[in-house]
Amino acid sequence: MSHPLPCPQCTLENTYPDGDNFVCADCGFEWPQAGAAAEEEADAVIKDANGTVLNDGDAVVLIKDLKVKGSSIVLKQGSKVKSIRLVSGGDHEVDCKLDQGNFMLKACFLKKV
Repeated sequence: MSHPLPCPQCTLENTYPDGDNFVCADCGFEWPQAGAAAEEEADAVIKDANGTVLNDGDAVVLIKDLKVKGSSIVLKQGSKVKSIRLVSGGDHEVDCKLDQGNFMLKACFLKKV
């Protein structure tokens, strides 16, 4: 686990594992690690703009024109990406290759073909 889980009671991230539980150092709340692991796995499912679950190797289409930050490149609506790779962590969940280069995209701008 690379990042601390926020406390379900006070929502602060000053938590640590202690045996079979997580403990919040700020409010003293304790909760089981098993429930947190299942909750984290449920969040790991990545869905496209229509709510369809995405998998590695899927083909997707852009549903909106996207301006690439820091350049004059625009990724056009309807551009098809043949093989995607899902990446955990961060805001951008999908790693893909288009004619303009390699990009990290948010799944909410993609539709599974």
